[in-house]
Order: sequence, then C-alpha cells, then structure tokens
Amino acid sequence: MDNLQPGQMLGPYRIINQIGKGGMATVYKAYQPSVDRYVAVKVLPSQLAESKEFATRFQQEARIIAKLEHPHILPVFDYGESDGIAYFVMRYLEAGTLKDKMVAHRPLPLNEIDRIFTQLTDALSYAHSFGIIHRDLKPANALIDSHGNIFLTDFGIAKLLESASPRL
Repeated sequence: MDNLQPGQMLGPYRIINQIGKGGMATVYKAYQPSVDRYVAVKVLPSQLAESKEFATRFQQEARIIAKLEHPHILPVFDYGESDGIAYFVMRYLEAGTLKDKMVAHRPLPLNEIDRIFTQLTDALSYAHSFGIIHRDLKPANALIDSHGNIFLTDFGIAKLLESASPRL
C-alpha cells in the first residue's frame, strides 16, 4: 500500500495529503492528535521495504537525523512501522523549498544568498562533525520556514564516514 489516503491512520498519525514523492520515499502531511500539530511523515515504498538493505537504511536515516540537533536540520520526531509500512515523522513546514524560492525570486539578493549559505554550511559542518556526509545536497532538499530559515532534509543517502567515530 504505497498511496495513503486522506483520513487514513498510520500509527497515531492521520494522513492529510501527499506533499512530496521521490525515488526512495513518499512524504505526507499528517496530523498528530496527541499534541495537536501537523507533521510530515516520510514513508518507505513497499517494494523497497521488502529489501532488508533499504529498510535498514531507512531506519538508519531516521536514527541519524533524530540525533542531529541543529537549528538548520529538519528534526525527526518519531520512527515506526504500521501494517508493514515503515515511516518516520518530521517537523512540518508550510513555506516550501529553496528551489521554490530560487524560481520565484530570480535573482536572489546577495544578502539573502549569504544568509542561506551560512545556514546551510552551519548545518553541514555540524553533520560533518559527527562523521555524516549528506551526499544529496540540492535546493529541493533545503526547506524554508515562514521566517526564511533553512532546514536541511533528506539524508536518505547520507554516508557515515568509517574513519570518523560518530558521537551519536
């Protein structure tokens, strides 16, 4: 079951609608009634969930990001499995991506570019200090909140450096 429907429950989360889809996962806006908030739920497609390697990588992504506490890395709140569906739950941001902003506001002012790059490099430097390399850095993987702050996301193909000793 790869297409979750509005109103459907996935664990304690009520699906609102699909907000993104990539080769490795689908992301849904969902409601978490226990704390009265909207969240983003990333779901591993069933064909990938059947592969132990992909299922392990998906769970590893959730665990890695959940331990990275940085103001410009989108936090992971939860990981779970429900009716054979693996998912993890992140902060929901309404505003969009850096890609959207770059298309809508061409060209971006230099001071805005500086602010964006400073936030991204701070997040990447923090992840690197734990031996984590993002490996899929692109404007679509940088979300922007309503205040213009950047949140790095989608560590799905992140690599843990073998020579580093992560403090996670």
